Amino acid sequence: MKKAILLLLLAIAFGCDKDDNTTTQALPPATQSGKGTFACYVDGKPFIDKSGGWFNCFYQFVDGEYFFSIQGRNENNSMRTVIIATTDKTISQGEVLPLVVNQNGNAWGGGRFNLPNNTAEGSYTNSQYSGELTITKLDYTSHIVSGIFWFDVKHPISGETVEIREGRFDTLFTQ
Repeated sequence: MKKAILLLLLAIAFGCDKDDNTTTQALPPATQSGKGTFACYVDGKPFIDKSGGWFNCFYQFVDGEYFFSIQGRNENNSMRTVIIATTDKTISQGEVLPLVVNQNGNAWGGGRFNLPNNTAEGSYTNSQYSGELTITKLDYTSHIVSGIFWFDVKHPISGETVEIREGRFDTLFTQ
């Protein structure tokens, strides 16, 4: 009986401390086969695009410049969209791109936040809040683009740093 009570007390002390950290929910794996996935953690909470491929991913040559963009959406998250893009910038497989300010020649990231008054406001990487994008696959024949990313942005209301981590996408792109 004493052993049973001791085991119960040990289980309570060491094994039953419920942690509300939601990062234990798994994101989809980082794949490279055009599966149509987009996910990351936003301040430790899973952000998984469940729109069934709502995001419009493109890598296009327009008016003499290359533009890449992918945007995931999750209406149930405080940040309802997460975007990664380039402006007048080519991308290539294996390349690591700094996510900085949205201007010609750069890659950048950002998102739109759900606000209390049923509106949304955006926040984007800049000289103070930055990150990285790595293109893990770029297949022009099959139109597959995959990548991993992380970045920080400033919350548009609170001013606090919002951390986007362990981001990944794997989808088809239009040219």
